Amino acid sequence: METVLNQYHIRVRKWCASCEHKEVDNEGTRICSGMMLKVPQNFICPKWQMSDGMKNAGKGGGVVRLIGTTEVIIH
Repeated sequence: METVLNQYHIRVRKWCASCEHKEVDNEGTRICSGMMLKVPQNFICPKWQMSDGMKNAGKGGGVVRLIGTTEVIIH
């Protein structure tokens, strides 16, 4: 398992699930938009780039809200 660190020093596993090019079709099949292929979830292509969500992991500033309301539970 290969991992890389984002700018907030959070380890991110280098695989399809953390890739910027990952897309999921209506049946739940992963598609690599960089290579235009259907791929398994643990696939690592040479065009792998960290997704925006993974780049921001560890940034902080988020809150947890109660489902169905706007009430903040955790700051």
